Amino acid sequence: MQRKLEVPFVLSVIAATLMAVQSLLGLVLPGQYRDVEWIRTTWFGNDWVTLVVAVPLLVIALRLASRGSLRGQLLWLGMLGYGAYNYAFYLFGAALNVFFPLYAILLVLSATALILTLSRLDIPAVAVGFATGTPVRLIGGCLAMIGIGLACVWLAMWAGYAFAGRPTPIEPEAFKLVAALDLTVMVPALTSGGILLWRRRAWGFVIASVAGVQGALYLLVLSVNSLIMISRGLAAPPGELLIWAPLGVVTAAATALLLANAHAGPRHPMGDEPAPGMEVHQGSRRRWSR
Repeated sequence: MQRKLEVPFVLSVIAATLMAVQSLLGLVLPGQYRDVEWIRTTWFGNDWVTLVVAVPLLVIALRLASRGSLRGQLLWLGMLGYGAYNYAFYLFGAALNVFFPLYAILLVLSATALILTLSRLDIPAVAVGFATGTPVRLIGGCLAMIGIGLACVWLAMWAGYAFAGRPTPIEPEAFKLVAALDLTVMVPALTSGGILLWRRRAWGFVIASVAGVQGALYLLVLSVNSLIMISRGLAAPPGELLIWAPLGVVTAAATALLLANAHAGPRHPMGDEPAPGMEVHQGSRRRWSR
């Protein structure tokens, strides 16, 4: 029988390796970034978060998913979402540099692995894998409000620039890229995931988990970058830290609570057989089955 997870699993391993390589090279060779100083600062913070937080989380997620853990599988999907979202920023936002091919490869790898894995997902099985007492309204309401709040922040900044002549916090073209990706990816994912979870719909558990993991990590990136900008004298304290840090804490807490209610043990909502090395051992060897 076809091992449906083999391809996305292998793609994810490659992506994790290349993420580590790219972020490490970015930190070791900062002169390769050809942007203005404040943008180079954002890549510096982004590389640190990717290397120290994102890559280890993806490796842990793959390890847990290989054992059949539902938490691991959902964390895996969230980390792939982060990879696609993060490297879209690098690919379209960074000045042309030596890392350009890595950005393109990582965006394609992450997006492809995410799509392939989602296409093999048994949605009802995922929903059943959560505890009946999961506080879906609390978590769903938090995520939906964060999505709406994020939209309000970006639209308020845009309106101030467009109608009142107020400057954007960063250069207008850079602002447009960040706001556009947030408004077209993060806001719909957090809002729809939160609403569907509130209504205890099966897809809500999946979308909320993926959007929560991705959103929490990127809000961490924005918070870290705000701190770096302040420490380097590129922004007056508290800068944007008072916006991103609270949103990040709430998003991380809501996502952690959601994943805590997913079964930690072997669950098999994603395919027929495990990819190589993905067998589950519980006294005897088992294969993933429908």
